[in-house]
Amino acid sequence: MLHDQRKVERLLDVVTYLIIIGVVGFALFPIIWTFLTSLKVEKDIITINLQYLPQNITFDNYVAIWNRSGFTTLITNSAIVTVMTLLTTILIGTLAAYSLSRYQFRGRNWILQFYLVIRMFPVVLMIVPLFVILRRLSLLDTRFGLALAYTTFLLPFCVWMMKGFFDSIPVDLEEAARIDGCTRLGALVRIALPLVRSGLVATAVFIGIASWNEFLFALMLTTSQGSRTWPVGLQLMIGEFQLPWGSFSAGGIISIIPIIIFFAIVQRSIIRGITAGAMKG
Repeated sequence: MLHDQRKVERLLDVVTYLIIIGVVGFALFPIIWTFLTSLKVEKDIITINLQYLPQNITFDNYVAIWNRSGFTTLITNSAIVTVMTLLTTILIGTLAAYSLSRYQFRGRNWILQFYLVIRMFPVVLMIVPLFVILRRLSLLDTRFGLALAYTTFLLPFCVWMMKGFFDSIPVDLEEAARIDGCTRLGALVRIALPLVRSGLVATAVFIGIASWNEFLFALMLTTSQGSRTWPVGLQLMIGEFQLPWGSFSAGGIISIIPIIIFFAIVQRSIIRGITAGAMKG
């Protein structure tokens, strides 16, 4: 009986691993395919018979992207807008989440529901109002204006995420710090934030990825090379009679390299933050 039970457990383990490998392979296949395409010459990309592996490996697509006019400007714009969005969203969102977690006041639940409703609306509906507001403030076609636009739809996510992490911290710890002379802000900085550091890092990573890859706002709210971001620059490579798949693939690989590096650096904090959120839920 025990032997049969162990056989069933081993079989279940094998099936579980096969499912996990299948899901991971399904998720990684587009990235691998894009990388292999970036190493192909144009004649090997558009063929009658599908070719999975490059016949002649070349890095000309990466050289073409690197030498393309405005490459460094586009990358710099994306990095600056992402950093500004991240700092603004984390600063405002953390303070808002802490106040909603610790204070009981009239309209608190309405504010939380309002943040949730904002996330329910399609982002495209916000384009016209934001366009008008940024034009009135003379922030249209600027990196700071674009960062503010990104903040509008990323801030609710930050508030809801950070509120859950703050709720998991015992209030007694902060009350003890206040008895020892800490202000409310001092208790937040010295007690609460170190305890939710992993959750803060996880939230920051998701916000950074969303702002780095955002395309619609960047396309509609920028018109010049000085503020245009990398995703828009890739889209503008499409010609009327030409679609450079090799260059597109190389650009896609280049665009995910910073995310992969950043994720690798803070991987442990992300896992701890997500696990803490799951345990809280």
